[in-house]
Amino acid sequence: MATISVEFCGEWFRIPDGGELTIGRDADLRIDEDNPFLHRQFLSVVQVDSLWWLVNIGSRLSATIADTTGTMQAWLAPGARLPIVFDVTKVVFTAGPTTYELAVHAEQPEFERSPSASDPVGDTTVGPVALTLSQKQLILALSEPMLTREGSGISTVPTSAAAAERLGWPSTKFNRKLDNVCDKLDRLGVRGLRGGPGRLASNRRARLVEHAVSSRLVTIDDLPLLDQSTDDED
Repeated sequence: MATISVEFCGEWFRIPDGGELTIGRDADLRIDEDNPFLHRQFLSVVQVDSLWWLVNIGSRLSATIADTTGTMQAWLAPGARLPIVFDVTKVVFTAGPTTYELAVHAEQPEFERSPSASDPVGDTTVGPVALTLSQKQLILALSEPMLTREGSGISTVPTSAAAAERLGWPSTKFNRKLDNVCDKLDRLGVRGLRGGPGRLASNRRARLVEHAVSSRLVTIDDLPLLDQSTDDED
């Protein structure tokens, strides 16, 4: 009987005990055959002894791994692996302009999270992240396509110009606030947001969206903030 299943775009792929499922452009689970930025084989779900692992078998791309509450988040770099211990593990990654999300379901999880009084269901916050309204609006403008699609699947991170237009901001204001948000999260230990030679702006936006959605820094309930007016706090 299968103990691990992977769900992507409403399709389920069951993995029998002792088996393996590869994920990529040309793999057991074919994510997007037309995206040349995606590895032919990027991730592997495999059982070693009695424990299931998620392994990054690619050479360039990384993935954001989180539980459904967002209280656990990890960045799975090339060559790294992570044990699958929760009942549902969310996997988010970006290849080129496209962001993908899939879910790994364990029928017999190693750990079960119990909500506490100080951590109410539906109102989980990860880390001491204090954002101004305009900073949260920036993240929402970039995350809107991912938040509004149902379940796991495919979305596209907006360009800076499109996100600035969505907010009614000039591009200079948008880029300045994007720098501020990325610097703030980088200081808190979020990887992949620091600029530098060879780091594309599109990669930084995608990584920001991956972190914000996976950690529930923003949720679909926050989207009305996009239409709320605010004075410039800077």
